[in-house]
Amino acid sequence: MQLAAPAILLAARAHGETAVIARLLTEEAGMIAAYVAGGRGRQLRPVMIPGNALAADIRARSDSQLPSARLELVRSRGPWLGEPLPAAAIGWVTALTAATLPERHPYPALYAALAALLDAICAAPSARGWAGALVAYEVLLLRELGYGAADQTRPSIAGLDEALAWFDRLERPIATRLLAHTRADVMGARLLLRERLGKMRA
Repeated sequence: MQLAAPAILLAARAHGETAVIARLLTEEAGMIAAYVAGGRGRQLRPVMIPGNALAADIRARSDSQLPSARLELVRSRGPWLGEPLPAAAIGWVTALTAATLPERHPYPALYAALAALLDAICAAPSARGWAGALVAYEVLLLRELGYGAADQTRPSIAGLDEALAWFDRLERPIATRLLAHTRADVMGARLLLRERLGKMRA
């Protein structure tokens, strides 16, 4: 395997003393788990933030071998980690995607939608500017993985109240279909985001 491509970092798990196993979403090859030497070091630590847009050089000698990756930062989501709502939204969508997508199956529509959603979360002045896009991403993820109608279109959402109604409606299919197989408490990130979104209505 040899791939040089833009990628979105979905998750980074410590491996050994200084390395990281990164889950990267690419348009061409889907999600790829890769070994990143020195990923916990001072130089790469700012790169290994879920949601970051990266330039990835991924290589493996065989299909059965865990690839290694060299990563360069293209766009950082770090500045938004200090903001409760954007941080919760970025944490949720990256954790959800990392936990649900099978490895090395391309989903170009999901890649494009996630990239646009992350940009919206970081550019909009408030969650009202991206809540509808987040719901649309969840609907697309369900559809792409076989839990929605093939011709299901992006929901038309007007306002935060309608976005929250959709968000609540999607909780059960996400928990029982997309995440039923995982032991990790991925839904905890969604509950945190819902709590913070709810405070906007108070």
